[in-house]
Amino acid sequence: MSDTTHHPAVGELLPATVPVRFVAENGTAVDPPAGADGSGYRVPADEELLEAYRRMVVGRRFDRQATALTKQGRLAVYPSSHGQEACQIAGVLALREDDWLFPTYRDSVALVSRGLDPAEVLTLLQGGWHCGYDPAATHVAPQCTPLATQTIHAVGMAEALRRKGEDSVVMAFVGDGGTSEGDFHEALNYAAVLHAPVVFFVQNNKYAISVPLAKQTAAPALAYKGIGYGMRSEQVDGNDLVAVLAVLNEAVRHAREGGGPFLVEGHTYRIESHTNADDATRYRESSEVEQWETADPLPRLETYLRGRGLLAPEDIASAQKTAEEFAAIVRDKLNADAESDPLELFDHVFGDPTPQLREQRALLESELGGTQ
Repeated sequence: MSDTTHHPAVGELLPATVPVRFVAENGTAVDPPAGADGSGYRVPADEELLEAYRRMVVGRRFDRQATALTKQGRLAVYPSSHGQEACQIAGVLALREDDWLFPTYRDSVALVSRGLDPAEVLTLLQGGWHCGYDPAATHVAPQCTPLATQTIHAVGMAEALRRKGEDSVVMAFVGDGGTSEGDFHEALNYAAVLHAPVVFFVQNNKYAISVPLAKQTAAPALAYKGIGYGMRSEQVDGNDLVAVLAVLNEAVRHAREGGGPFLVEGHTYRIESHTNADDATRYRESSEVEQWETADPLPRLETYLRGRGLLAPEDIASAQKTAEEFAAIVRDKLNADAESDPLELFDHVFGDPTPQLREQRALLESELGGTQ
């Protein structure tokens, strides 16, 4: 019996041979765009780019504030997004409110950009026992620490939405380290076979903690990993907001209109250490970091918008003022001591607590003086 299923030609799946780029590191337009000749990627509207700029300014300031709060002991840990803001902001802007986002632990900037309460976003990183926000209300899954497990969850959600007849799309963020996990490959295969409306967005920041990309893969780019599963793929300069937003807009459109899953690799860089508990100087040279700082996505976009006459000094000042006000809100919320009940340790462990848990709970209650 012949297989009548449509299998796309390799040419329909291949990413560009070089990352798609619209804006160079110095903020000038690349003409013609790198890797995008004839691809059909639409340059985002001016208002989209201005909104992206405003959100990037706020996101960068939020990231700095969260890092400071970690040093002050208000957060248990914080994985900085410094340098990856173009990926995170573009990922959010490409989605509708009814679309779903499946983030990793490094995507707090994306979550606050989507409108989530910053205190709720940081609950997990404070050491709370829950993710802090309501996934059903926000259409944002809990931030995922185990690498790539959320990619399979994302496919399941996308398939559920498709079966319900909804045209919502799911976007799963994952790091380059996550692409080395079996869950990632299972998710890609599962998504392609089901033709699920999911976009996999790999933020390739070159290191899985201290493991460099060269020790993770021999592929010419991570974007090529989609081909073996029959999935359309693309690679993009992850520090060029214009290009990232253009590619993700197309990826989301492709998935929403029934084209199936889409894999996008954004080439970016983690400027700070993996977390506040990491010392990045042990595995990378300062010259490497300095080189990537010249490709910083925020001044790059700002220069581009100013060069086109879309961004005036007063607009920059307004964005910075908004960012400072947002940082003050974050400080106020995180500096407030939360009320805690030590007996919560025993809640939500089992539906029917075991005898040992009941005994331990009673012992703790006794030690607390029976006041709880």
